[in-house]
Amino acid sequence: MPGICQDRVVIITGAGGGLGAAHARVFAAEGACVVVNDINEDAARSVVREIEAAGGRAVVNTSDITHYDDSANAVKQAIDTFGDLHVVVNNAGINRDRMFASMTEAEWDAIMAVHLKGHFCISSHAVHYWRGQSKSGQAVDARIINTTSGAGLQGSIGQSNYAAAKAGIAALTLNQAAELARYGITANAVAPAARTGMTTAVEEMATRMAPPQDGSFDYFAPENVSSLVVWLGSPEAAHVTGRVFEAEGGKISIADGWRTTEGVDKGARWEPAEVKQAVEQLLASEVPAQKVYGT
Repeated sequence: MPGICQDRVVIITGAGGGLGAAHARVFAAEGACVVVNDINEDAARSVVREIEAAGGRAVVNTSDITHYDDSANAVKQAIDTFGDLHVVVNNAGINRDRMFASMTEAEWDAIMAVHLKGHFCISSHAVHYWRGQSKSGQAVDARIINTTSGAGLQGSIGQSNYAAAKAGIAALTLNQAAELARYGITANAVAPAARTGMTTAVEEMATRMAPPQDGSFDYFAPENVSSLVVWLGSPEAAHVTGRVFEAEGGKISIADGWRTTEGVDKGARWEPAEVKQAVEQLLASEVPAQKVYGT
């Protein structure tokens, strides 16, 4: 029986390990042709060999997702190798954790380059391709699947650079969904909680996320997240766009974003001295935001 992504062509960034490798394996198992993108060629090649050994189809790509011109080669390779492109999964990421007061410009820029710019580059080239198809009268059923984080949705102590980039990715997803629907493109984001090289770099996290030794459900296995990502990349998800999902263990939820409250309206300009009363009224009736991670 064909998988839910049979013959879909998928680019996955940062797919040499962790979540990206899990996404690649599950997409391939569901019939997709996978472009395994990673700057670590050996890691990407290992994932491709694993997919091929299981009977799947995959190729290695080492395009730099932070370099606009080079990232175009990932899209070109997908089309040249498999004849089309249907899905871009922006997964690649790094950490440069530091308290804000001690953060360097280099630590800020590195995160913005890999996460925020990295979510732009390949997606931009893919959208140009899909827009061209749409304008020529071809039916397009394309997907952009972004990777945000609870840190971007709620904030995270010691990760202001990462949180800001991931919040930007969530907002980018909303814009992409609104602008690209006319071309047959959906855009969604996933905030994962899973065992990866990034999450287990801290000993405490590594211990908490370790696989169970008793054969019970592996709560933090990255494949738990991949099931959602692969479904979002399938034709079945054509009606779902502009959503931010959270995936952890066996739980899938939608993150309910910023919303404008009823507010306090004077009907005229507030005098500076009057604002205190208005703000106190707003605070008294607000639904508090989720707490920042680490507080």
